[in-house]
Amino acid sequence: MPAFPRLLYAPAGGGWMLLLCSVSFAGCAQGGAGPVPPGAALGNTASGMASRSEAAAGRRRSGASCPTIYSFQAAPDGTVPEAGLVDLRGTLYGTTSTGGTNGLGTVYSVSTSGSESVLYSFKGTPDGSTPYAGLIDVGGALYGTTVHGGAHGAGSLFKITKSGTVSIVYSFGTGLDGDEPGAGLIYVGGTFYGTTVGGGATGNGTVYSVTPAGVEHVLYSFANGSDGATPQAGLVALNGAFYGTTQNGGANGQGTVFKVTKAGKEKVLHTFAGSDGAGPVAGLIAVSGTLYGTTPNGGSIGMDGTGTAFKITPSGQFASLYSFGAVGDAADPSAGLLDVGGTLYGTSAEGGVDGVGAVFSLTTSGAESVICSWTGVPQGQVPMAGLIDVNGLLYGTTQGGGGASQGTVFAVAP
Repeated sequence: MPAFPRLLYAPAGGGWMLLLCSVSFAGCAQGGAGPVPPGAALGNTASGMASRSEAAAGRRRSGASCPTIYSFQAAPDGTVPEAGLVDLRGTLYGTTSTGGTNGLGTVYSVSTSGSESVLYSFKGTPDGSTPYAGLIDVGGALYGTTVHGGAHGAGSLFKITKSGTVSIVYSFGTGLDGDEPGAGLIYVGGTFYGTTVGGGATGNGTVYSVTPAGVEHVLYSFANGSDGATPQAGLVALNGAFYGTTQNGGANGQGTVFKVTKAGKEKVLHTFAGSDGAGPVAGLIAVSGTLYGTTPNGGSIGMDGTGTAFKITPSGQFASLYSFGAVGDAADPSAGLLDVGGTLYGTSAEGGVDGVGAVFSLTTSGAESVICSWTGVPQGQVPMAGLIDVNGLLYGTTQGGGGASQGTVFAVAP
């Protein structure tokens, strides 16, 4: 089974160093050393960083810091929250990719005032391990996925009650099934839908459905050709079909935006080429019938750019909205966007005042502004997940930083 690589950052000489790591966090290498695996950031070479600096265009640099409401501690607390949050009657719920009693990740709850509790610590087998994705609320219970573990070691789809009781709905990894479901779920018409970064007929990932009773079906297997490969993001439902992104594949090998029907017919709507973005790892949102998304790489200066925001219609009419990368600007957005009253909000894994992440706003016509950014420990570092709106405040997580350097939950006014 292939490793599930992610963006990770570690302290280095007072700054932060990009790491290309597998899900086990073993065998990490400095960015730019050797071939870049799927899931790793592009454009972090010396020439790339120079190009980014030259691209500075004086966009607004926000000195405001992003307020932390909770800092994760060492195990048995959860550590390294890759995923965002879900609001269930005023309490926020999320997952951490590591930590817990067994070091394999947790499900936790946190109040809007910052009181946190671990609801469940994953064991690996048969329940699952390393949950990268967030949770969804279906009928008062929460559902999510794990990248590893489960009955076959290739990940699981689980259900958890608010009291912390977990049951496994489905374990991935048999036959031509998908494996490593790193993305979250959507629930449409009584069925769960999602993607896997690996597995399928050619090992390049799948789109799948699972019923609440645990009956799974692979709708589509990516072939790593013009159709795309390694979808790291989940799906959005619009007009009876599902839309998503692949990080790799497509005509230029830089990822795609795709559409797939419930019957399993796939169509590529857009192939990224670098100047319009590259390597999308975030999902899409639908606003007034148009889809909006981000890429962590590419942009106006090409493959060395620090990401883009874009829009695309369901028929495939694509337009670049914004290229990130000016001094103090957000950079490398690895999460999807949130629509609040017609304005889009997101996070970036780099950029901001000290280069370790920012929260930004974006109009649907492409006007961007940095709301806040992180400036170092004990603040958070490197937000990899999107935001939720709870009573007029935006809540999210950072993968690192905080008092114990294990990640944070933050809240910021838009």
